[in-house]
Amino acid sequence: MEKFKISGEYIQLNQLLKVMGWCDNGAEANQVIEEGMVKVNNVTELRKRNKIVPGMIVSLEEDAVLIE
Repeated sequence: MEKFKISGEYIQLNQLLKVMGWCDNGAEANQVIEEGMVKVNNVTELRKRNKIVPGMIVSLEEDAVLIE
């Protein structure tokens, strides 16, 4: 599992997918979220702008990241 340190108090889910390189752009990030492919703390997340904070684990298919 990868680790990613955020600089502020949170990062939006769709932005995180782009920063991690899992999606090429915002439209693709929003689409994979809408399709139910993204999980936050092992629960399917459909909110594109969900605030991701340290301690959360975000996964897309076989990729996963722990937010620090």
